Amino acid sequence: MNIDEEYEKLLDKTYDQLPDEIFEVKRFKIPKAYSVIQGNRTLIKNFNEISTRLNRKPEHILKFLLRELGTSGNNEGNRAILQGKFTHYVINDRLKEYVDRFVMCHECNRPDTKIIREERIDMLKCMACGAKAPLKSL
Repeated sequence: MNIDEEYEKLLDKTYDQLPDEIFEVKRFKIPKAYSVIQGNRTLIKNFNEISTRLNRKPEHILKFLLRELGTSGNNEGNRAILQGKFTHYVINDRLKEYVDRFVMCHECNRPDTKIIREERIDMLKCMACGAKAPLKSL
């Protein structure tokens, strides 16, 4: 067996071991926040749906939003309540920032990631390509 045949055989073996979701072509859409301003508060009505679609804990997303918007708030049932008046444009812009920093893989640009903790450092681990990248803490 020559080197080229051996290389092809090893390459085929490697491809067979890759997860199927790598080869699936899906267009990832960032979920839009549906918000309502009531008095001096802003309610994000579909907050838990957003966290489910992004595969992240609601507390993590809320902590990011509160820090970025410079306000306080809490998660109540299926919705998030923010102190202050924020348009859905501002909220969706901050959600896009969150997705860019904490959801999308920095190597292959896919949303198939998890946040894992290694030696007191939060890491973004891609389930598609296997890349790991350190994350700044919130």
